[in-house]
Order: sequence, then structure tokens, then C-alpha cells
Amino acid sequence: MNDSKFLLNTPELKKENQLMSLVENQTKFNLNNCEFSIYETHKTAFDVKLHFDTIAFTAMLQGKKHMKLENKTGYFDYFPGQSILVAPGETMVIDFPEADETPSQCISLSLNPDFIEDSLNHLNYTLPKVDETSQWNLQLDEYFLFNNQSLASATNNIMRIAMDDNSQKDIMADFALKELLIRLMQTQARSMVEKNIVKNKSRIGFAVDYIKKNLHQKLSIDSIAKLAYVSKSNFFKMFKDELGTSPNDFILQERINRAKELLASQNSIKETAYQTGFSDTNYFTRVFKQLVGVTPKSYQNKVIFFE
Repeated sequence: MNDSKFLLNTPELKKENQLMSLVENQTKFNLNNCEFSIYETHKTAFDVKLHFDTIAFTAMLQGKKHMKLENKTGYFDYFPGQSILVAPGETMVIDFPEADETPSQCISLSLNPDFIEDSLNHLNYTLPKVDETSQWNLQLDEYFLFNNQSLASATNNIMRIAMDDNSQKDIMADFALKELLIRLMQTQARSMVEKNIVKNKSRIGFAVDYIKKNLHQKLSIDSIAKLAYVSKSNFFKMFKDELGTSPNDFILQERINRAKELLASQNSIKETAYQTGFSDTNYFTRVFKQLVGVTPKSYQNKVIFFE
């Protein structure tokens, strides 16, 4: 249940008289190992094609696109808070149904393939993953992503560097690109475990599946680590490497995600707390408000009202 969107910083839209084109006007910033572009569309248009020769990371900033990846998908909506990884040689086919009223703005980072290969080789050599079935690698089939806080922060950082007038920007951009690659791989891994794609193929997949099935119980990191056949210290490292979070934070977030589902199904606060492993209703309410921003009762009333 992914209803938390982390939006990116939005540069000011250009005035229409500053645009070379009202449809996918491109403002380009060249760096050593990537080409950063901001695209703006101020006019309703359909069947617009955008081709990428190299692997590209794209993200929506404002507005809406209705699009497909020409050789891969059917049509889907693309909104702020979402990102797409485009494979080399792939073409986006895009409709802009609302651009007359709400201009669209997105970014793309076309990445140097040699830089990606060198970065991944360096990570696999110097920081190999605990799980021997897993390596640092971009998954081109896991292309549609919801921005989490870490991915949004890394994307904002490379945007800032690319648009800044600084003589050292290429050096800074290389460091920022490496962070973006790591955050992107961790976001992909999180998405894959949430969809149970790696359930039986890896230690992390097994651990996540076990956690999801036992949220109603007290969960011991020691016990789960033993079941996954790794030491406790390596279990923590595995989670941080693969998913960019600690096992404790992951468990807490999964409990709250499950609590949202139960509350939306009109379970009581007490029953929801019990079913998600909280022995104390007051503590559940406190944690829920801390992570979601509202009390369980307020969340339930809001969800039921909008159904």
C-alpha cells in the first residue's frame, strides 16, 4: 500500500515566450557522465515520442502524462512522486491530456553506460552483498518506481548540481550519480520484495516474506537472522545494502502499512493494534501518528469518508 509520495523540487516553469517548443521543450545540462534535461509541455498533445539511446532515469515534477514504453508496456498514468527507468534504445510514447490547464514538467538523466558499469563493478568488488544470490545491479524490468525519501533526496541533489554554475560540478555530479544509482537499486529491491518477486530466491526475500506473514507476532531479529542463516550483524548489513533501511524500521513500517489496510476495512483501533503486533493501544496510536501524521481514528474516518 504505497500512498506516501515524496515529491521532487520543482524549478520554476518557463514563460511561454521563453520556450522553443510548447511540447516537450528541452533545457539541457551536459555533465561528464550524464546529460540532465528538464522537459516542459504547455500545450495538450498526443502521441509524442521521446527516444533514449542510453539508459535513462526519468522523474515527474509537475502535471500528468499518459504514456507507454513503446516496446514494453501498455498505457499508464505518470504523476509527480513517480520515476521511470528507461532501457537503452527505448522510446516513451506520451500523451499530455491536461497540459493546456496544467503544464507538465519532468526530468531525465541519460547516463554514460561505462560509468554505470564501472560503478557497479566497484560496488560488487569492494562492498559485496551479504546475500550471495544478490549483486549490485540495475533491474531494467523493474522500471516503474514510487519515490521514497532517499531516492527523492538523491535526485534533488543531482538536479541541484547540474543546474548550478560551479567549476567543480562534474566532480560533484559523479559522486551524486553514484549515490543515485545505489538509491535506485535499493528502491527497486524494495519494490521487488513488496511484490514477492524474490520471495524464494534470496535471503532478503525469505526474511521479508517471513516478516509480512508474522506481523501479528513479536518479531525477534535474532530469530529471523537464524532462519535466514546469517549472523545478526550481517542481517542488519543485508537490510541496509538491499533496501536502504534497518530491519527494525522495515518491520515498523510494514506494521503500519498493514494497520492502514485493517483500518480501511473498519477494524477497531484495538483489534488493529493487536493484529499488527502492538500489545499496547496507546503505543500503537503514538507510533501511527508519528509515521502517518494523523491518529488511527482520524485516518480511518478519512479513508471511509472518501470510499
